[in-house]
Amino acid sequence: QVQLVESGGGLVQAGGSLRLSCAASGRTLRRYAMGWFRQAPGKEREFVAAINWSATSTVYADSVKGRFTISKDNKNTVYLQMNTLKPEDTAIYYCAADGTLKLDDGYDYWGQGTQVTVSS
Repeated sequence: QVQLVESGGGLVQAGGSLRLSCAASGRTLRRYAMGWFRQAPGKEREFVAAINWSATSTVYADSVKGRFTISKDNKNTVYLQMNTLKPEDTAIYYCAADGTLKLDDGYDYWGQGTQVTVSS
C-alpha cells in the first residue's frame, strides 16, 4: 500500500511559479511511475504530467508543455515545478502512483489533492 500526500499548493498571481511535492509513505516510489492530474471546478479530472519509475521518460499535456516540469528523487518524493502560471491552471492537483506510466487516470494510488489558485 502506498499513501501519497501532496503539498505546495496556494494562491499565486499569473506569471508566477509554484512547486508541488508529493510525498509517499508505506513503500518507496523507486519502482513506481508517477502522474500529476488536476481537476478544475465543474470539469473532469485531466492529465497534467507523468514520469516513469526510472525518471528517464516524462510526458506532458500540451497545455502545460514548456511551463511545467515533473521530477522524482530516488526515494519517496515526486515534484511538479509550475512556471508561468495562468488563471486556467487553477485546479486541485493530485499525484498518483502506479507500476506503469499512464496518461489516463487508471493509477492505483492517489493523494488527497492540493489546491492551486492563479489570479489574473
